[in-house]
Parts: sequence; C-alpha cells; structure tokens
Amino acid sequence: MSKTGLDNRHRNHDGEISHKHGATLVGTFRKIYGQGFAAGYPATEKLSDVLPQLNETSLSQLRRDYDTGHLEHKIAKSAK
Repeated sequence: MSKTGLDNRHRNHDGEISHKHGATLVGTFRKIYGQGFAAGYPATEKLSDVLPQLNETSLSQLRRDYDTGHLEHKIAKSAK
C-alpha cells in the first residue's frame, strides 16, 4: 500500500496516471474538464510536467476518471 503524500495524494497512483497519460497536453484535458483544469499553465504543457502541482479539483477529476476506467475514452473522444 502506498503512503499518503501531500493533499492525500497516493504517489503510486499519480505515477500510474503520469506514466500512461503524461504526454497528453493540458489543452486536451481542458476540452474534457473545462478551462479551469490546471489553471495557470499553458495548454501546451504536458500532464507529466504539471501533475505534481495540480490543485485538488483538477487532480480529483483526473483520478476519478482514471479509477473508473473512463479517462482513456474521454481523451480519445476529445481528440476527434
């Protein structure tokens, strides 16, 4: 079991997201979650670069969809 880190983030879990979707641009996630996702970062940044600094709202949205298996489908749909 992983230890809880800053903001109750489980580092192993965030690492899985970063590994699988780290190259996805913030702009793609804004199409999914709205303009407030990763606020303050350019749309051209990769998720892996901003993941450690995400606010709780953005991180919760991302983790919820990852946990339920919906994240890949949403990313693919936003690319169309």
